Amino acid sequence: MKKNKNTILQNAQQTILAESNAIANLVNFLNEDFENAVNYIHNSKGRVIITGIGKSGLIATKIVATFNSTGTPAIYMHAADAIHGDLGTIQKNDVVICISKSGNTPEIKVLVPFIKNYGNKIIAITGNTESFLGKNADFCLNAYVEKEACPNNLAPTSSTTAQLVIGDALAVCLLDMNHFSNEDFAKYHPGGALGKKLYLRVSDLISKNEVPMVTSTTLIKDVIIEISKKRLGTTAVVENEKLIGIITDGDLRRMLKDNSDISQLVAKDIMSLNPKTISIEAMAIEALEAMENSNITQILAVDNTKYVGVVHLHDLLKEGIF
Repeated sequence: MKKNKNTILQNAQQTILAESNAIANLVNFLNEDFENAVNYIHNSKGRVIITGIGKSGLIATKIVATFNSTGTPAIYMHAADAIHGDLGTIQKNDVVICISKSGNTPEIKVLVPFIKNYGNKIIAITGNTESFLGKNADFCLNAYVEKEACPNNLAPTSSTTAQLVIGDALAVCLLDMNHFSNEDFAKYHPGGALGKKLYLRVSDLISKNEVPMVTSTTLIKDVIIEISKKRLGTTAVVENEKLIGIITDGDLRRMLKDNSDISQLVAKDIMSLNPKTISIEAMAIEALEAMENSNITQILAVDNTKYVGVVHLHDLLKEGIF
C-alpha cells in the first residue's frame, strides 16, 4: 500500500524525535565508570580494541574510525571471529571495549572470560547493566534506551545510535585530554576538502598562478594586456619592489566608463591604494575569510612585505575549500 506524503514525513519525524529523546536521556547515566574508563584509556600504553557483533559490530567499526582520527589508536575485532583465532589481536597493554545491547549474546559470553584471563581491562557499552557483560566488565557504560524507534520495537535504531553517541563521547573526552589540535587533526585527514582547510597554505595556492605586475607609470593599455594575459582579474602595482597599489577588472570598467580617451592614462591614475594582502604562510582558509570580510574575489600574497602573487577565489573553489 502506497503511503501518502504526510504519513512518510510523520514517520520520519517520529523516528528522529524518538532517537533524539533516547540520546538526551543518556546524560542521566553518566557516572564514575565513564570517567574512570576515559582515564584508564588515556593512561594506557596499549591500543583500544573495540568488539561487537551484528549491528553493534558495525557501530564498533565507526567508533574505531573516530578514535583513530582523533589520536587514540584503535582496532576493530569481530566478536565471533575473536573466538576463532582473532584473539591474537589483543596485546598485553590493550584495552577492550565490548558493545552489546543485551550484554548476553553467546559470543560475548564466550569472549569476555578469555579477555579477562589475559588480564586486559574490559569497558562495556550495553543497554543492560545487569547483563553478563555488564557484571563482568571493569567499567560499564550504560547505553539503555526505553524503546527502539522501530514501530515494532525490534530493529536496532535508538539503541545503536546510543552506542554510537557513547563512543563519540569517549573519543571527544580523550581528544581533549590529549590536547589534540587542529594541526594534529590535519595529520590524520590529509585528503579531501577537510584536510585542505587544515594544511593548505597561501604559498601552495599561488605556486600555480602567474604573478601579474605593473609599475605606477605603466600605460593603461599595457595594464589591460597584463591583466588579460595573467588571467586573474587583477594586477599589483609595484615600485622599487614595494607594493603600492592594485588594479582590478572593476577599476578598468569604471575607468572606461568615465574616460573616452585612455591613451595618456597610466596605472597610478586608476589604482587603488593600500590593497588587501595576506602572508604566504597563512592558511588558505584564512585567505577565504579575508576575502569574505572585505567582499573581494582576489587578495595579494606577500612574503614579509614583498609582493609574490595573487590568490583568487577560483583557487579556493578548485581546492574544494569554498
